Amino acid sequence: MIAFLVFIVCVAIQAFYAGYIGTGRGSRIRQTPGQEQTRAFVTVLICAHNEAENLRKNLPAILEQVYTDFHGQRHFNVLVVDDGSDDCTAAVLAEIAGRYEHLDIVRIADKQKAGKKAALKEGVRRSVGKWLLLTDADCVPATHQWLALMVQPLAAGKEIVAGYGGYFKTRGLLNAFIRWETLHTWLQFSSYIIMGRPYMAVGRNMACDSELLSWAMNEPLWEALPSGDDDLFVQIAGNRVNCAVVSDSRAFTYSPAKENWKEWVAQKQRHLSTGKYYRLGTKVALGLYGVSHAGMWVAFLFCLFTFAAPAVIVLMASRCLYVWLKWYLGARRVKEAGLVFLFPLFDIGWMMYNFAFLPYITWKNKTSWK
Repeated sequence: MIAFLVFIVCVAIQAFYAGYIGTGRGSRIRQTPGQEQTRAFVTVLICAHNEAENLRKNLPAILEQVYTDFHGQRHFNVLVVDDGSDDCTAAVLAEIAGRYEHLDIVRIADKQKAGKKAALKEGVRRSVGKWLLLTDADCVPATHQWLALMVQPLAAGKEIVAGYGGYFKTRGLLNAFIRWETLHTWLQFSSYIIMGRPYMAVGRNMACDSELLSWAMNEPLWEALPSGDDDLFVQIAGNRVNCAVVSDSRAFTYSPAKENWKEWVAQKQRHLSTGKYYRLGTKVALGLYGVSHAGMWVAFLFCLFTFAAPAVIVLMASRCLYVWLKWYLGARRVKEAGLVFLFPLFDIGWMMYNFAFLPYITWKNKTSWK
């Protein structure tokens, strides 16, 4: 009887959350007269440590973005902070700089700190103009419109803009789960931003006001971790009115997913370490979502061996159809509709994911970047 009641409560909570976690559609940005003429200079900022091959492959697509002022002149630069690389990153950057005059390079001779925050801080200090667009060396924009689309909300008065950072599709269950987990995370945090409760963004694809980021870097919370700069920035500076989401697929970025479980686990330990520094209300909301999800599946399995089995099967089927439909609509928007056949497996897998990473979600920190 207790398991059945737990199941009912958890299903109700899951249905409530599914009603608020949308389909990945960004909020519509309203511009006042004159704002459509605002086009500030943009610095695309990349921090790189031993990223020679990624920079060789991806940097030209960023340098060739279409973003001009109202006289048709290029209106952005790309700043790469070479964070103490000891491979051939410097040579690759020098070769590319010979072909693109708007590539600027800052070299940090020795990497003395874990994480990329020192490099990011130096990059912000050296940036030009009011707007920043942040990405990583292993990321490539989906189209040449990426830059222009990502900064549109800044022209409308927003200060932090979250974009989708996807992963390339390859064969294997790990790759599929990484892409699904990225979709699931996107549906959560983009919906919270639209509701006026921002708690994270991804540094692979984020635009912001440079002065706001510079201010946030001097706040005590910024030094809580060597990584997590994107989430900590939103925690420090994000509020219910200054954040926006860009869901246009032309503004996505893509990067290679980890190819083995060990590397992926290390990456997730680092990413999830930031969650404990979220605002209390956000931690409660996200925690309730995760706990109710786990409680629902555990109680469901237990109830299958009781008198309540027929009822819980019907309720679980109804819940799954509703939630998976929401996931499917979101997956279509980020061009991941092919994942739909794996939703049952990943739904259960996410419960095990939360149990496995619980120490990093609640108290442990992952202290290394590269």
